[in-house]
Amino acid sequence: MAQIISTDASSLQQAANALSQGKLVALPTETVYGLAADATNGRAVAGIFSAKGRPHFNPLIAHVANIDMAARYVQFDEVSRRLAEKFWPGPLTLVLPLREGAEIHPLVTAGLTTLAVRMPRGPVAGIIAALDRPLAAPSANSSGRISATSAQAVQDDLGGKLDLIVDGGACVVGLESTIVKIDNGQALLLRPGGLAAEEIEAFIGQPLHRLDQRAAIQAPGMMASHYAPDAAMRLNVSEVHEGEALLAFGGQRVAGADKAVAVLNLSPSGDLQEAAVHLFDYMKRLDAVGATTIAVESVPHQGLGEAINDRLARAAAPRE
Repeated sequence: MAQIISTDASSLQQAANALSQGKLVALPTETVYGLAADATNGRAVAGIFSAKGRPHFNPLIAHVANIDMAARYVQFDEVSRRLAEKFWPGPLTLVLPLREGAEIHPLVTAGLTTLAVRMPRGPVAGIIAALDRPLAAPSANSSGRISATSAQAVQDDLGGKLDLIVDGGACVVGLESTIVKIDNGQALLLRPGGLAAEEIEAFIGQPLHRLDQRAAIQAPGMMASHYAPDAAMRLNVSEVHEGEALLAFGGQRVAGADKAVAVLNLSPSGDLQEAAVHLFDYMKRLDAVGATTIAVESVPHQGLGEAINDRLARAAAPRE
């Protein structure tokens, strides 16, 4: 199993040393735990795909320490730079054109001419700055399965496939980053996430256009089936069937809730931020009770609800 270390200075240096040697390290961010490797090291990046069982056509996010580091590898348009200046560090990923000669391994981009970049909060930023090169870091879980929001969740899933796990406690956002691309002046929402689309739209003064579900993959998190537990998922239920677990939301329960084999409430008060923090952890915990199906009460679609419903829909999609 992987060694779990803390976030003190000597531990972070240990993590940086391991990454510089091409090893895999799970790192805490404000969104979810990431499975990190040097984005310029092809052998190390290949290790991410192998450990996760991730399809090679699914690109990765490159995590940077600051805007200047990002600008060494990608070309910023005016709107994207404003977004980075406003929302970095934070749960926003920008898809931007690769600079010619950028030393990012092609596995990271899955052959695309663009690169998804993000500046995370937390101790990972210091590690990236010490390395002075980006880290490729998708969520630290087996491909298509529930994202990890704690060090123990990483250990339970991938502990035998990586070297170190840096334990930064529970993730404070709990959902992967929002992914945005500016294409010929039009703002595209490639993946809803931990930064509400409405907040981005208010800042840039234009709508975020949603892509058709059948659109070609341009960024991580766009596969139809993703974030899935072993149990089937049944969404927006009006009643709970016998033998089902219930993922609840708000103060009112659906019919038959008292018969559920287990119940966890994303937010009894109906707070979408609280629900986002709990989503993956509660899905994992309900999956562990052994129910064949997890019934899910309706969650509003506004604000962070868009990202929550996106993850639920992908978790409930037919398995590939």
